[in-house]
Amino acid sequence: MNTRMMAQDYMKRARRCFKESKDAFEDKDYPVTIRRAQECVEMSLKAVLRGTSVEYPKEHDVSDTLEIVMEKFPDWFSSRIPEFMRISKDLSKKRGPALYGYEARLTPASDIFSKNDADEALMSAEKIFDACTRLINEMFENFTSF
Repeated sequence: MNTRMMAQDYMKRARRCFKESKDAFEDKDYPVTIRRAQECVEMSLKAVLRGTSVEYPKEHDVSDTLEIVMEKFPDWFSSRIPEFMRISKDLSKKRGPALYGYEARLTPASDIFSKNDADEALMSAEKIFDACTRLINEMFENFTSF
C-alpha cells in the first residue's frame, strides 16, 4: 500500500468519526461526541503526516511531530499548526475520560462533559478535518474518494 492510499484510508476513517461525532451530539451523548471528535482529529492529522511520508509516534496526540515538520506544509496550513496542536492535546486528554469517566472517583463520563464541551470538540474536529481534507486534495490531485 502506498502513501496516497494510506492517507486516503485515514481520511475515510476521519470522515466516519466526524459523522459519528455529529450523530452523538444530536443524540445528546456528549462523551461520545468528544471521543469521536478526538478520533477524527487524530486520523486527520495522521493522514497529512502520512501523506508527506512523515513517520509519527504511535500515540493519540501527534502535535509534537506536527511542530517538528511544520515546514513540509504550505503556509496556509502551517500557520494553523499551533491551533491544531492545542486542539489535539486537549482532546487527547479527554479521550479516556470520555469513554470511561473517572473510574477511581466512580464518576461516569456523562457527568463530566457538557453540551458546551461537546460542541467545542465538534467544531474543533470539523476545523481540522476540513483543513486536512483541503491539504490532502492539494497534495494528491483528484483525491476526493474519501
